[in-house]
Parts: sequence; C-alpha cells; structure tokens
Amino acid sequence: MKLRKVTAASATVFALALTATACGGDNSTGGDSGSGGGKTITVGIKFDQPGLGQKTPQGYAGFDVDVATYVAKKLGYDADQIEWKEAKSADRETMLQRGDVDFIAATYSITPERQEKVDFAGPYLLAHQDVLVRADDNKIKSPKDLNNAKLCSVTGSTSAQNVKDKLAPKAQLQPYPTYSACLPGLQNGAVDALTTDDSILAGYAAQSQFKGKFKLGGFKLTNENYGIGVKKGSDLKADINKALEAMVADGAWQKAVDKNLGPANYKNEPAPKIGDIKS
Repeated sequence: MKLRKVTAASATVFALALTATACGGDNSTGGDSGSGGGKTITVGIKFDQPGLGQKTPQGYAGFDVDVATYVAKKLGYDADQIEWKEAKSADRETMLQRGDVDFIAATYSITPERQEKVDFAGPYLLAHQDVLVRADDNKIKSPKDLNNAKLCSVTGSTSAQNVKDKLAPKAQLQPYPTYSACLPGLQNGAVDALTTDDSILAGYAAQSQFKGKFKLGGFKLTNENYGIGVKKGSDLKADINKALEAMVADGAWQKAVDKNLGPANYKNEPAPKIGDIKS
C-alpha cells in the first residue's frame, strides 16, 4: 500500500511537470533563426509617413507595412504575430545593433556608411528625390525653375538644402517642422514646392484630403535604394531576400505600390533586383 501511494504521487508530479512544460511552450521571438518558430517577430517601421508606414486608429498601414507583413508571413509569422515598433531615422542602426527589432522596413536607404553598421536585404524599392508642387502649377518644370521659388525646408532634413546648394542657388528656403506641416503651406501658396523622396511625397499626396491637389515633378534628383535592415551577420538577410523575390514574382509587390502610392499618380520604377544598388 505504501509503495502504491508513492507511485501515484510520483505519477501526479510527473503529469504536472508535463503540463507546465506544455504551457511554458515556446516563448522565443523571431531572432536570427528565420524559422518562424517564435510567438512574435518584432519589426521596425515609420509611424508618421502616410502611404509608407503610418500608425492609425485602425492599425498600421502603408507600402512598407505591406512589404514587412508579406516578409514576416514568408518567415512563418501571421500578421497578428508581428510586434510593430517605431523606427525613427536617427535610431534605426542602434535598434538593430541592440536587438530591439528583428528587421526594419522604414524608407531605409542603403548607403555605404550604414552598411558598415548593419546589413541590408533588398533593395525592394528604387525611389528618387523629387519635388511636390500644386496640381495647377505649370511654372516649375525642371530643377532650375526652383530658383526664386519658396521651397519648404524641414528641420533635420538636408533635401531642400541640397537643391539650393547644387541646383537652384536662388531658392528661398522656408523652414517647417515636418513634411505634414508643409502640405497646407503648399496648398495655400505659402511655399511653392516640397522636396524629399518621391515615394514619401506620393504617400502624403495620396491622403484623401489632398487627392488631386498636388503632383510630382518627376525630376529624379537622386537614387534612393530602400532596403530591409537587419543586424550585422543576421541569417535573416537571405530569407528576407527570398521573400522579396517571391513578393515581386506573385504580383503582391506591384499591388502594394498601386494601393498605397497610386492615388498620387506615382510612376514607380520596376522592382529592383536583389543586390542591384543604383548609385
């Protein structure tokens, strides 16, 4: 009798241990494995760029969000398993180096300086610095037409200053705190043009309150190769590249461009080949 009691008790302890193990389960995050075995994957995006990466009352939206969601799916994560984190421009390399995020898709141009600190999958979009003007403005047809024009200059951005230094020395820079603040000024004539990446401009212009009111100049002042940033040496790079190739091949890439940037009549470049970085 005594032996049977000990055996039963041992069986109970063993069963409880099994239950605890099952409940404890898999608490890992995405990390560098690329296996999708964890419960969540953490992705950095912009929260304040309409059409690209924006936090809204309904959730997260934009081209970068669609790309990141597709990539995460290929890595084994459903949309509800993605933890979104805001990746401000100045913080991106640090976030990757610290392991705060698994990857970043946030209008992240691939540059030699950044490649010294992090790795990039892609590129997945070739953008260009351009200008946004009012839809009825027929005076600004080339960069030189920005001479004597009032050009919105956003604090912390070098885009407008580059235009003034290299293309239109007589441009009048008008300081604004954000690109969003520039748009009403552009609409009411306080400024004549706004300049940054054409994809970003298209995202702003595609907002419902601005549809049909602005147009892109189509100047292609620079090449901006958007890549997906990962930690230096991360195994995720190869898996993300495969996911990006699949997104282009099955048509999901073009659908995402059309949905998010098409309302601004954005003329996108063809999807770039992996590793093809335009200087």
